[in-house]
Amino acid sequence: MDQVPVFFTGRMVANACSFSPSAGKPAEVVNSWLKLEGMIKLSEPHPVTVDQFCMSHDRSYVEDVLNCRVDNGFRNRIPAVAESLPFTTGAMLAASRAAIVNRRVAVAPCSGFHHAHWSLGAGYCTFNGLMVTAAVLRHEGLVQKIGILDFDQHWGDGTEDIINQLGASAWVHHYSPVYEFGTTESAESFLGAIPGITAGFADCDLVLYQAGADPHVLDPLGGWLTTEQLFRRDEAVFRGLCALGLPVAWNLAGGYQQPLRKVLDIHDNTMRACHATYCRAQALDA
Repeated sequence: MDQVPVFFTGRMVANACSFSPSAGKPAEVVNSWLKLEGMIKLSEPHPVTVDQFCMSHDRSYVEDVLNCRVDNGFRNRIPAVAESLPFTTGAMLAASRAAIVNRRVAVAPCSGFHHAHWSLGAGYCTFNGLMVTAAVLRHEGLVQKIGILDFDQHWGDGTEDIINQLGASAWVHHYSPVYEFGTTESAESFLGAIPGITAGFADCDLVLYQAGADPHVLDPLGGWLTTEQLFRRDEAVFRGLCALGLPVAWNLAGGYQQPLRKVLDIHDNTMRACHATYCRAQALDA
């Protein structure tokens, strides 16, 4: 894999009137990745449909958000945000389809998923693109079991809510380290545990990996991993899942440091770890 497939849409909103930079971050991330010569190949995703959203969300909630009748996850009703949402989840779905086809990896440079519940947006998340992707792919017969490896700083409470609403625990394996690790003292233990954590996804057909930047020790909403440790985290994830032969679709997840360049450096490192792992695997297969 000479280049990593990246599914990016310019329809994401740069200013969603909130503290979170996540709405405007994708374009900046992609521009930064483009400077990592030859690492990525850009494609435009298709938007998800209302019916696809409703596989993991209450229909009334979906229709009300898209028609700006209730608040989105940014606690506003800005039409431009509503218009961007089908493309944000569409990027995650497109990356997942691509990873299934190439049997390696693809990227959706987007965030704002895991705090979105069945019928409620929260924490800068409106629709849960992780669970929408999982439900759509299973409905289409492309996966039987899907993994969600959530290495954001925060627990995916919305993901867990939707799993419970759908009775999906038998076909969605959801893991986050926040209750098991999460302190600077546990950082090295966490890194050492990653091979075992990734091995727990061996029976999945696809893994969705949230490569959060907010666990960084200086993040205002994080606080336990250094830049070097985050790079080692991503290396271990990609190497572990690649060794298992599991397709991986990953996204950006959180990151709130200022200036934004600090967050971009973390996401650059995730791309470097991804590219190196799968180029190495391709060379070994040749």
